[in-house]
Amino acid sequence: MNKTIRRASVFCLLMVLALLVRATWLQTYKAEALADNEHNRRNVIAQYAQPLGDIIVAGSPVTGSERTTGGDLQYKRTYPQGELYAAVTGYGSQAYGATQLEGIYSDVLDGTDDRLKNPADLLTGEQSAPGNVLTTIDPDVQKAAYEALGDDKGAAVAIDPETGRILGMVSTPSYDPSKISGTTDGEAWEQLLADKDKPQVNRALRQPLAPGSTFKLVVAAAALEDGLYGSVDEPTDSPDPYTLPGTSTVLRNESATAPCENATLRTALQYSCNNVFAKVAADLGQDKVKAMADGFGFDTEKLDVPVRASESVYPSGMDKAQTALTGIGQFEVTATPLQMAMVSATLANGGELAAPHMVSQVVDADGGTLEKFEDGDTKRVVSERTAEQVRSAMVTVVEEGTGTNARIAGAEVGGKTGTAQNGVDNSNTPYAWFTSYAKDRSSGKEVAVAVVIESSDASRSEVSGNGLAAPIAQKMMKAALQG
Repeated sequence: MNKTIRRASVFCLLMVLALLVRATWLQTYKAEALADNEHNRRNVIAQYAQPLGDIIVAGSPVTGSERTTGGDLQYKRTYPQGELYAAVTGYGSQAYGATQLEGIYSDVLDGTDDRLKNPADLLTGEQSAPGNVLTTIDPDVQKAAYEALGDDKGAAVAIDPETGRILGMVSTPSYDPSKISGTTDGEAWEQLLADKDKPQVNRALRQPLAPGSTFKLVVAAAALEDGLYGSVDEPTDSPDPYTLPGTSTVLRNESATAPCENATLRTALQYSCNNVFAKVAADLGQDKVKAMADGFGFDTEKLDVPVRASESVYPSGMDKAQTALTGIGQFEVTATPLQMAMVSATLANGGELAAPHMVSQVVDADGGTLEKFEDGDTKRVVSERTAEQVRSAMVTVVEEGTGTNARIAGAEVGGKTGTAQNGVDNSNTPYAWFTSYAKDRSSGKEVAVAVVIESSDASRSEVSGNGLAAPIAQKMMKAALQG
């Protein structure tokens, strides 16, 4: 054979072998990576090739699917009550991805999750029928929260204290996820991003703020558990006004006539006495207060419900004056509404914190269980006696103190108001908080709630936990007890 031809043949053979090796490598070693690549158009086509599975509330879907016209994506997501449930569902968009439950369970909802495949699907490679996500949300509680929040900027969470089931979760202002679910919704998307009120932020889970006086419940529990005071009716050592340790800064109370000097913990909660809880926090020290806060869920980096909540923080490395300020929920203490609902739920449940969750099951198209979230997965935070003592004081707050707008006929209601400073020297409108629990005296049914109002149409002088947040909590608790 001609030497030149022989060399050319060998070269061609080597090229063919290289192509075979490359093809084999791509189809085996790199196949999964290529299939999962975000730029693989086939994945998006498969995702929207059939009607999507649904997110279910009380047996009824709060999501849907709609046939598209034109393009290679055959279906898109719809939300019949989009603004009402946006804080629960998140959004599923052909152009902008998915968030919250839509994002976490996207593979189940579009039918690509391997757990949905039967043996025939595995052999043929056909896409499986999508599954559904069953939530713990009570539609009556959800509606009550959404309507009560109205035009206010804020959030609300309701929890079943015994099971940890999240019964309601609302963030306002809300948005309609249907308006951004397609591929031609760029204008609506840009409007959402430009909105100064950030409606896409789930304030119930993802907006930690200073909790103000609602944090006094944590400090009261710490004082009782530590033995600093034997009961909520024992007088404290609390001068009024109180000078922050090591400073000349005088901490005063909202009401100059309130009986806060050496007040009991019950009276201090009833009148929201700053001097008492600042002094208690300073006497306990930051380590003991932090340990109690962490028991309730503060400083948990991965709090998944299953959507991940932002970390609520009790700070470290403080001096005694700063520790005193944390006793009234200020300095660098931050909390989400979910966190403050967990505090009330723990106290209502005899001192045990049931892990909060808003999904009960994830199922396939035939209703078979893929995942199940157990109710009542609890840990003890405080003793039953401490929980009973603090609950008793919370009832006094509602019956005779700063939380009277939360009363419900026929129910035991306990709560704590909070008005947290906002901005340098409280230059911005304060945050209005209310956290509470209610127990129906005849049925024994219980619920715990937390509400925060960041801003409203009320004048600054009218901003208070009792005036703005407590009426919303009252409506939510009433809906939960009557459901």
